[in-house]
Amino acid sequence: MGIRSFLGLLTSQLFSYPEIALMFICFFLLRRMIVVPKRSAAIESWPIVGMLPSMLSNTHRIHDWSTEVLQKSGGTVFFEGPWLAGMDLLATADPANVSYVTCTARAADYPKGRDYADMFDILGDGILNADGDSWRVQRKWAHLLVRQMRFRRHVERTGRDKVEHGLLPVLDRVAAERRTVDLQDLMQRFTFDATCIFVCGVDPGCLSAESSPVPFANAVDDAKEVIHLRHTVPKTWWKILRWLRVGNERTMAEATRVADQCIAEFISAKRKQLLDDSAEKKENKNNQNVDQRDEVDLLTSYMDCEADEEMERMKLKSDKFLRDVILNMLVAGRDTTSAALTWFFWELSRNPQMEANILDELRTKLPADPRETKFRVFSAEELNGLVYLHAALSECLRLYPPVPIIHKCATADDTFPSGHRIRPGLKIYYCLYAMARMESVWGKDCKEFKPERWISEEGRLRTDHSDKFFTFNAGPRSCLGKGVSFTQMKMVAASVLYNFHVQVLEDQIVCPKISVILHTENGLKVKMIRRRWV
Repeated sequence: MGIRSFLGLLTSQLFSYPEIALMFICFFLLRRMIVVPKRSAAIESWPIVGMLPSMLSNTHRIHDWSTEVLQKSGGTVFFEGPWLAGMDLLATADPANVSYVTCTARAADYPKGRDYADMFDILGDGILNADGDSWRVQRKWAHLLVRQMRFRRHVERTGRDKVEHGLLPVLDRVAAERRTVDLQDLMQRFTFDATCIFVCGVDPGCLSAESSPVPFANAVDDAKEVIHLRHTVPKTWWKILRWLRVGNERTMAEATRVADQCIAEFISAKRKQLLDDSAEKKENKNNQNVDQRDEVDLLTSYMDCEADEEMERMKLKSDKFLRDVILNMLVAGRDTTSAALTWFFWELSRNPQMEANILDELRTKLPADPRETKFRVFSAEELNGLVYLHAALSECLRLYPPVPIIHKCATADDTFPSGHRIRPGLKIYYCLYAMARMESVWGKDCKEFKPERWISEEGRLRTDHSDKFFTFNAGPRSCLGKGVSFTQMKMVAASVLYNFHVQVLEDQIVCPKISVILHTENGLKVKMIRRRWV
């Protein structure tokens, strides 16, 4: 039965009972009067079910559809969900609105909210989910730990080692065997290994030319699919399914179990390692050089730090807290960086001149190192001065933000710079994928991959895009891992491009996957060709 037939039947039944029909009409009219946000003519709204049918019919292309809707609505649109379903939201691609909820004094009135934490429940009370005091304390400690020189050295050295002894040999084998490989899958395996190393100090060894299953990674992917589906149905519906553990919610329960088991093993191994180190220190207490570690992973930093009263009160040294910290970091590190790198190589395959520009910059500013006999691998320090490479990665992150939609929830009456009135409890979605494609924001060439928009006339990186580039969020909740992410992306991009030509296979459909992370739908099939000059 089609939607129109269903609505016709429903209408006939309602008018068979005038008192019920009158109740619905009064309720509908009253609701029209008290709804504060402006409605949009860009989305058809139905009685009772609201705009949900329009969204469901475009789920397969949700990012492009939302872009079209926002373009027709002037950059901001009120989405009306079914009655009493709690699905009303305001979507915006207006930089002024996003800056307002992230960077002004009103930012505190726009937390992520309880509904967000429920929807992303697999993340627990980690920093990606937390609000209020919990978020503030976690943010403070994460900021202190990430700024440690020992941690930064650890990230840079282990990242370079993983590129040199992990990623490049795998790509070399693929090139030698003239095989086709899914570059997105390889990038996910690489970033998972690299993130596990700098977060937990453990290399799970998932990176290989073969596609052997990775239980933790598969569990996270399953969880992301379920989280996306939760966005398309009323909250009560999926919560009942979660309570019953049926359908997709059964998949989520299993994904959570697998993730918990994997992380519990990481924590147990780390506690044992620290106990062994402590015993060794006692045996060598007269040795002043014991425990003078030049590098340290994030988990060790958390376990080693002296807990203050605030940490003790919030149980920030418990296994539950450490589990949430690790899972949040692994998800953020693995998925966002791998997605960005996949889109980066896809865009270079469509823009060979830009690939040539990056190679010219690498060969001109960073000549071959005679000590390197097989692969040319670049350090973070070497890559810091490369303007065009940084610009190309920034442009990729603009067009393909790894997190295409960011959630907020209003806690007070307010009015946006766009003039839209906000009521408490209204969900706010800012749509970064759509913002990148708004001519009013980025100009008529907004849909083009154009690294030059990030370079000034003097040849320096431009810094004046911060008011419309929110891929790393903004304000108090700006991403702490931005530096780590750029370091990792530059190492991979430069080392892969210098040593190999990435030949993307033709006749494959490359489009955004419908997920909370902007992966490609079908991966990215490529062949690797070794550069002759290496």
